[in-house]
Formats: sequence, structure tokens, C-alpha cells
Amino acid sequence: MFKRDNEGSGANGNSPVRIGQQSPVRSKNVSVIGPTLIIRGELSADEDLVIEGTIEGTIAHHKKNLTIGQKGRVTADIHASSVLVEGELNGDIHSDGLVSLAKGSTVTGNVSCARLVMEDGARFTGKVDMATPASVKMVPDAAEDSADTVKVGKLAG
Repeated sequence: MFKRDNEGSGANGNSPVRIGQQSPVRSKNVSVIGPTLIIRGELSADEDLVIEGTIEGTIAHHKKNLTIGQKGRVTADIHASSVLVEGELNGDIHSDGLVSLAKGSTVTGNVSCARLVMEDGARFTGKVDMATPASVKMVPDAAEDSADTVKVGKLAG
């Protein structure tokens, strides 16, 4: 008798979200650069970012998610936790997490990331580097060898 509208399936429903069906990042702490805005220079933020406008320069977004929307046009090198491209990007992507290229997106530049998803219909020109980052080794400092100092790199025994 009553039918539910299935528009919400995917992000809020039971079916898994696919790259072409997911909406841009929309959380409480998200900034949106609208389609009429043009920004030139360095862009950095401490919240998720959705770009629907034009950006030229660099984007430093190390610990947050970045979405270049369908209307977004970006000419910049990007450093972000995860990146979803639905629009156009000319520049390199550096990510510790997931880089997703949606159907209809165009990326010209190199991608360095842990994981890459490229949907059928996405256009990409460049190189991909998915090598694991070099591991960091902790070495104890002999000058700080006191009773209050935690010794790194030694096994208690």
C-alpha cells in the first residue's frame, strides 16, 4: 500500500555504494567551493572539501577528504588523505589512502596513492605509483639515556 522511495539507497540504504553513484563528501565539517568561484594560490583546510569551482595553484589537504565535483576544474598538485575526482584535474595527486576517478572525470598528471579506483569512462593520462612508503625506524638517542626515558628499539628482557 505504501511504497518507499529508493532514491536514498547506496549511501544510506543497504546496497553498496559504487564510485559513479556516490555523492560528494558531505559531512558536518565540509567546505564547498561553488561553481562561480575562482581561487588562485595555495589552498589548505582542516575539514573535508568539495570543489565545484576553479582552483589554480596547490591544495594541501593532508588529513582530510577532497572531492572535485562534476563542475570542478582544478589545475593544481593535490596532497590529501583521499581524493574523489568527478570533474577535471591537471596536476599530481599525492594520497595516503584512496584515489577514485569517477565516470566522466579527466585527470592529467601522476598519481601516488595506496589504493586506486578508476571507473569505466574515466580518462587518465600519467603514471601511477602505488609502492608502499618506506618504513620509519626509531633509533634511541644515547644522550637521553636516563631512568625517565623510554627506550625505543630495545626489547625489555
